[in-house]
Amino acid sequence: MKTLILVRHAKSSWEYPVDDKDRPLKQRGINDAHIVSNAFKHEDVKPDFIYSSPANRALHTSMIFIRNLDLSMDYFRVSNSLYDFSGSSVYEFISKLDDSFNIVMIFGHNNALTNIVNTIGNSYIDNVPTSGLVQINFNDNNWNSIKKGVTVKTIFPKQFKI
Repeated sequence: MKTLILVRHAKSSWEYPVDDKDRPLKQRGINDAHIVSNAFKHEDVKPDFIYSSPANRALHTSMIFIRNLDLSMDYFRVSNSLYDFSGSSVYEFISKLDDSFNIVMIFGHNNALTNIVNTIGNSYIDNVPTSGLVQINFNDNNWNSIKKGVTVKTIFPKQFKI
């Protein structure tokens, strides 16, 4: 069995004149990432490995999750392949994951993540929101053979807002 946990980066700021990769998180994004990561902590699912896009907003989001989930940085890497907005590079990245990892968490971007969850998950999600988490379980032993899994968990910030 393989489990994929996809997390869209938290809400970023457009306030600063920086390159896209360098955009920071807004305070709302930081707050939402804490809310979602703390909610996920109660699921008692520990990733074997965590990957992030190199974009500042994805890296900052991943650091919030790693800290709140009490995960080790020894099992974290940045991959340029995850700085993708269509999903093709992310999907290829997933297919090449090390089969010794059963649970993998990936921090990335839209539209890539929404496209992927709708392609390989069994529930349609109109849009994975910022800080949104989607967990998909697969009845496969190899990452390169996953086709369709079961969307078992979604945690979106709006679930916690009044």
